[in-house]
Amino acid sequence: MSDLSDSSRIELAPGVHIASDALHIQYTRSSGPGGQNVNKLNTRSELWIVVDDIVGMTAGGMARLRRLAGKRLTRDGRIHLVAQTERSQERNRAAVMDRLRLMIETAMIEPKPRRATKPSRAAKRRRLDSKRRRGEIKAGRKSAGHED
Repeated sequence: MSDLSDSSRIELAPGVHIASDALHIQYTRSSGPGGQNVNKLNTRSELWIVVDDIVGMTAGGMARLRRLAGKRLTRDGRIHLVAQTERSQERNRAAVMDRLRLMIETAMIEPKPRRATKPSRAAKRRRLDSKRRRGEIKAGRKSAGHED
């Protein structure tokens, strides 16, 4: 039986997976126009996933994922995603899974650390020269226009 639980996991990104029973998908009726399709069929896909159940992400990646989730992160630590743009249940399910995968892949990207730099002496001189020239242009306008 434990062999089955090891094989029943869903890969969300390279090296990142989750147990299939930790992923909860529910189908409800979509809103908006669509006639009988909207009125009769449960095509809207809602996905809930507990962030702590995701395996294979670094602590920094998990923190970035929580930040990326924003208002989609519930108080109990679950991400809630919804897709209702497609007309079929299968396509909405694929869309919501794609959104989750994209969010995880984005969170896995380590931001490059900012290195403090100083402008060179020549760059400082060029900046000050241009400021001085600009000031001279403005000063020239002032003295030419006001001769009382």
